[in-house]
Amino acid sequence: MKTLREWLREGPFSLAMSSGFFGFFAHAGVTTVLEDEGLLPVRLTGSSAGALVAGTWAAGLDAPDLARELLRLERAHFWDPRPGLGLLAGRLFRERLETMLPRRRFDECRAALAVSVFDLRVRGTRVISSGALAPALHASCAVPLMFHPVSHEGTLLYDGGVLDRPGLAGMPPGERVLFHHLASKSPWRTSLELPRRVGMTTLVIEDLPRAGPFALEAGRRAFAAARDATRVALGRPHHEIVRVFA
Repeated sequence: MKTLREWLREGPFSLAMSSGFFGFFAHAGVTTVLEDEGLLPVRLTGSSAGALVAGTWAAGLDAPDLARELLRLERAHFWDPRPGLGLLAGRLFRERLETMLPRRRFDECRAALAVSVFDLRVRGTRVISSGALAPALHASCAVPLMFHPVSHEGTLLYDGGVLDRPGLAGMPPGERVLFHHLASKSPWRTSLELPRRVGMTTLVIEDLPRAGPFALEAGRRAFAAARDATRVALGRPHHEIVRVFA
């Protein structure tokens, strides 16, 4: 039986990355290994943490540079409490995000990119795949209650994971997809079924450290654990779901 690595090398593939609170550390661990192996996606989609990593990589920020940015992250870099519809204004996050983006617009990206956001006006998921990158990525990461919503193109936007946790809404049918699912330890989320679609392989890394604004060191450990687990996963037999443990 072919390995996951061999399956990925058979032809162009797309990468989808799910939402997950501060899960960008784990996503960065996965992309670091893919880049090391020369397994570069031609299309990326994501929600929230997945949108952040997909967007910065598509914009030209190589995986080692993204990892360095995340591993030196401190709470002061994004912690800006202000009155409003959420604890944090998001200005510091936006400023830091803009400094990380080598390219500014979707049509300048090195791979096709689509990110999911939650549109308060229609109360549903909206896929953004054109225009300015920073506001779209900012909006997809605007966790309700934690961040103020993002005003963009005449409406207010929140975290894409509100309704599109997998970050797959922007993935066209017929794509060969590697989907990195951030396994949740939340009791009500663990019972949710993994999404399935023709041509998609799901990578699940279990037991990753849970990071957060007051647990950034756990994020650094999650990055290393996801990186090491992805190396193991690439050598595993290819199945619809490839599950490894951190």
